[in-house]
Amino acid sequence: MQVSGRVPEAVHGPIIAAMSESSSMRAVVIEGQGDVGTVAVKTVPKPIPGPGEILARVSTSGVNRADLLQLRGMHAAPDGWPKDILGLEFSGVVEALGPDTKRWQVGDRVMGLLGGGGYAEYVTTHGSTVLPVPDGVTEHDAGAIPEVFLTAFDAAVFQMELSAGEVLLIHAVGSGVGTAAVQIGRAIGAVTIGTSRTPEKLTAASELGLDDAVLADDDWPEKVLAVTRGRGVDVILDLVGGPYLEGNQKVIAPRGRHIVVGVPGGTTAQIDLRALMARRVTLRGTVLRGRPVHEKAALTRAFEDQLLSFFSIGELKPVIHRVFPPEEAGLAHEVMAANENFGKLLIDWG
Repeated sequence: MQVSGRVPEAVHGPIIAAMSESSSMRAVVIEGQGDVGTVAVKTVPKPIPGPGEILARVSTSGVNRADLLQLRGMHAAPDGWPKDILGLEFSGVVEALGPDTKRWQVGDRVMGLLGGGGYAEYVTTHGSTVLPVPDGVTEHDAGAIPEVFLTAFDAAVFQMELSAGEVLLIHAVGSGVGTAAVQIGRAIGAVTIGTSRTPEKLTAASELGLDDAVLADDDWPEKVLAVTRGRGVDVILDLVGGPYLEGNQKVIAPRGRHIVVGVPGGTTAQIDLRALMARRVTLRGTVLRGRPVHEKAALTRAFEDQLLSFFSIGELKPVIHRVFPPEEAGLAHEVMAANENFGKLLIDWG
């Protein structure tokens, strides 16, 4: 992926058309690292789509916890992506096509994952990793879909094979991925249990369709076991990490699957391997950002085939907590760092 540079000597029409208007754009650029870091809106070169890529004019950029980690120097962008512009997802409109780009046309409404660079007026990404914005969803709201819904789908369904009738435990159910997981679980016919330290977030998650809400106090494992009548849960979507590991071992059912997606609570804990062996538990960690294009493309197509149509009929919907102008991206990071949000935070590019 190219993020700046000259126009190649041999390019086809759409790229020339895009570059003829302006070769620059606004972006939220990292200026310093720290607790939530410092960022500023600056003028930077507009990216040029390479082979198989699209150039999209961004409507909204999603804010994610990985952005905070990058600002702290803990989660660098993969090779080939901007190092000084945050942002793992976008929604917008195709403005130009790189050579040999298939399926998409200029003017298509799209949304997708990025390895970085999403906090900007324009982004480039490979066309195979992009989704159409569903009918009935605005370009603006679609910016709240890619990262959280693809992450939840990938972890719970694509990898852990959650199926109808099974029980899904979602930690940090008020987070963006948590709210997506509640809806996906409901859509495929699973029973959902969610934990949160905030009663108001549990109430809001219940309104989204969460079957059982559990306050994440010291007794949460006993509460989960009570809800499941002692059986435990089939799949654990862990968005917290270390502090919940001991409890997760208590509540997982025989042949259960536990997948770790986030570790804001901590990265280390003790595990009882004998109990894991006795119950034949699958324990897996996963990341999405650094995967190669072909893996992201496979996930994107599976999500499109199995779940994208649910947005058009209202069974799935983006959950948006608050929208910020680019100049207030730093405030958005503060809101996320304080765990104030229920659902997604967006940056609006107009």
